[in-house]
Amino acid sequence: MTVSALSQLVDPAACPRLVLKVGSALLVERGGSMRRAWLEALVGEIAEARARGQQVVVVSSGAIALGAARLGLAGGGRANLADAQAAAAVGQIALAGAWAELLEARGLVAAQLLLTLDDLEDRRRYLNASSTIARLLDQGAVPVINENDSVATAEIRFGDNDRLAARVAQAAGGDAVVLLSDVDGLFDRDPKDPAAELVREVQGIDEAVRAMATGGSGSGMGSGGMVSKLEAAEIAGRAGIALAIVNGTRERPLATAIDADSGTVFLPQRRDGGRKVWLGGRIAPAGVLTVDAGCADALGSGSSLLAAGVVGVDGEFARGDLVTIHSAKGDRLAQGLVEYTAAECRAIAGRKAGEQAALLGYAPRAAVVHRDHMVLL
Repeated sequence: MTVSALSQLVDPAACPRLVLKVGSALLVERGGSMRRAWLEALVGEIAEARARGQQVVVVSSGAIALGAARLGLAGGGRANLADAQAAAAVGQIALAGAWAELLEARGLVAAQLLLTLDDLEDRRRYLNASSTIARLLDQGAVPVINENDSVATAEIRFGDNDRLAARVAQAAGGDAVVLLSDVDGLFDRDPKDPAAELVREVQGIDEAVRAMATGGSGSGMGSGGMVSKLEAAEIAGRAGIALAIVNGTRERPLATAIDADSGTVFLPQRRDGGRKVWLGGRIAPAGVLTVDAGCADALGSGSSLLAAGVVGVDGEFARGDLVTIHSAKGDRLAQGLVEYTAAECRAIAGRKAGEQAALLGYAPRAAVVHRDHMVLL
């Protein structure tokens, strides 16, 4: 049984393990104070889920916004990297303390995990995080997870907790992700347009769905937007995990959204295996390989990427790095672990197997990206 409707988010049979993402605008007032009464009501919903037999993982924003207020930093702590890191260091204490206190009042134990992009991009560290989350859930704790903004830089960070929540759901073996936002869900056009209509169900994300999204956070406090939420839905969907966007501004937001049947549910279209789930969720490729139309068709049929089909190489990467594979039109087709360096790929691009040994100085490998180390996007 899998989640296919909002009502199933509270059904332990369909959703035994739920990942709940809370945005900054929901937790923190514009002045920088915590919306404690709202959070207390949400913790009540988490306690009810636990009483039903569901396990819950929380991905919580808010550290930068809270810390910026305490330090008196302009721009909500996002004026520059140094401000964001300092604000996060201060705010994370307040954030974790609030979660721990309110969960304890409901008889629940909170656990804090701070993750960087590298923690989930690296296979060994991803498995370590997965093991830790599993152990905490087995012991009845509620993991509260945030990006480690005190040490993350622009080059090594998620930049939004929407995609982090989807990656955490993959690592945690979640059944559904709920993104609590400041909007009701995905609309077919700009929500400010009076003619805009809520899209209640999405089966597969294509260009028409992407065209409905607009970037940016309406609150000015968060770092995400609808574009990041669609990316999160794609990441979750590759693991067979449903993702819902609901309005979190109301008290008891999950129950309110379910009662009103108001929100957007993205239904997963496939269920990759464990390693390919990790691979498909990675978001920091080191380069791009562009392929011709014949190669693109072959990849779609399950073939490995061969040098003969490569028509362009961008970026500098080493063997084993993550690369994205694009069509000649620029469409993202797949991503995987490359078997050659960027220089070697340039040397053999477009060449048949019989020509490659002389160019490389050694016998060529079976593929530029083997299908066992590649996932279609």
